[in-house]
Amino acid sequence: MPHAMANMGITLGTFVICWAGLTSGFGLYLQTRCARYLDRGRSSFFALSQITYPNAAVVFDAAIAIKCFGVGVSYLIIIGDLMPGVVKGFVADSGDAAAYLFERRFWVTAFMLVVIPLSFLRRLDSLKYTSVLALTAIAYLIVLVVYHFAAGDTLAEKGEVNLIKWQGIIPTLANFPVIVFAYTCHQNMFSILNEIKNPTHVRTTSVIVASIGTAASVYVLVAITGYLSYGNNVIGNIVAQYAPSVAATIARLAIVIMVGLSYPLQVHPCRASLDAVSRWRPQSSRSSSDRTTNDTSPSRASLLGGNGATTTTNTKLHPSPSFSSSNRPRPDEMSELRFACLTTLIIIFSYLVAMTVSSLDKVLAYVGSTGSTSISFILPGLFYYKISAPDSPHAQRLLKDEDDEGYDSADGGAEEAGSSPTEEGGSGLLWRRDSWTQKVKGRQWRQALLRRLSLALAGYGVVVMVVCLVINTFFIVAH
Repeated sequence: MPHAMANMGITLGTFVICWAGLTSGFGLYLQTRCARYLDRGRSSFFALSQITYPNAAVVFDAAIAIKCFGVGVSYLIIIGDLMPGVVKGFVADSGDAAAYLFERRFWVTAFMLVVIPLSFLRRLDSLKYTSVLALTAIAYLIVLVVYHFAAGDTLAEKGEVNLIKWQGIIPTLANFPVIVFAYTCHQNMFSILNEIKNPTHVRTTSVIVASIGTAASVYVLVAITGYLSYGNNVIGNIVAQYAPSVAATIARLAIVIMVGLSYPLQVHPCRASLDAVSRWRPQSSRSSSDRTTNDTSPSRASLLGGNGATTTTNTKLHPSPSFSSSNRPRPDEMSELRFACLTTLIIIFSYLVAMTVSSLDKVLAYVGSTGSTSISFILPGLFYYKISAPDSPHAQRLLKDEDDEGYDSADGGAEEAGSSPTEEGGSGLLWRRDSWTQKVKGRQWRQALLRRLSLALAGYGVVVMVVCLVINTFFIVAH
């Protein structure tokens, strides 16, 4: 982030960080809106693409799998690159330590043994304790950057600081994927929605605002303080630029812990996407429409309302064995054998790549340009625009259920208040109808606006992807 700030200037850099957070957050929000059209607990990119772009579902999931696999490999490479330096920092005389402690392959292997058990966990919430440890490492890095800025011990190496001036369009665009990549968590959003209790609109939106807002604040803080510490002389890895010390060595170890514990978070969506790819079969439009027509799963009602009362009401109105047998395994759920095989394949191949490749800078540039923009912008925008179309059977069924629930609740509220349709010449009934009509019109206007914004987000993602690919291909690689 400080290096990106050096190429953009403080003003533009701060704006770009906030803008990337806003657009990424909007992509997450669209994912929560898309999940309303799916059965509760079964949201995924594959399930969504099956009812929007059935024959392109395999392409979407393959892209997600490749992106997550590439990021996981990069984490292992970072561990192999940093750990020998960490050992040198803690051992005063390198001759006192065994030679293998300075080998990157040893540390890649050692950390694989640590993360393998974590990679076999089925649920993301099983990683909450390791995530706390990773967040602690991040907090230490933030404190270190801010401390060096406040202490002013980097003034001897400080270069020029630009408040508004930038280094040009090419360096700015070359660093933009780094900022976009920093916000990319969309591959895990559906898993979070599946596991969160009572996923109301307010609760899911609060999660997005809190996570993106916190990330943006941290990125701006680190970018500005790190840039002000070294000015235009700052390098990509600012921790490596600090003078050798115990604090700097601990910071490198913190980075290792952070990326090591983040590896299972990439295995989880990669495994789900590979499972979806292996299950995919070409479908005709007729079979797709038949499946849509016959899809009257009552469990969908639990996603429509924003409260538990809605779920209870729908359960009473539409009793079904699916509610009494909710603990049964779903037909499309991964078996233990399939789960173990896919996880093992991901671990083995990522380990082999990390052991044979020492640098993935250019590969990660392409992964960030294509994978991050696709998952963050293009897919959420296209999926929501397609599934929320007024002529979509899924949208029509959702609107009908919401209208029925809303009108029934309005009638129930009036009855509890003691009014009747005949009182005062039926004015109470007319007032309720007018009030509900206004609510419906307001909802339709908001949905139309949201559809336009979702299409704009998808278009924005395509532009960003093309521009970044061109920059990486013709300018960065050439130098």
